[in-house]
Amino acid sequence: MAEEKKNVIQATRDYINELKVEMRRVSWPTRHQVESTTAVVIFSVFAFAAYFAVVDKILGSAVLNILAFFSK
Repeated sequence: MAEEKKNVIQATRDYINELKVEMRRVSWPTRHQVESTTAVVIFSVFAFAAYFAVVDKILGSAVLNILAFFSK
């Protein structure tokens, strides 16, 4: 049991050390890059929302017209 506990502890230490090495290799984005991509995401969200609102209005109107036509 004590041997297994030591193996788990050593494996955890190895994992943390390897994680530190990998985190040093990461190329982090600059503040300007983060701001630019954030702006693109926000614009995209609003553009898609507007697109889906228009499509919803058109399809909703078409369905209501079809239902009104057949309910006469």
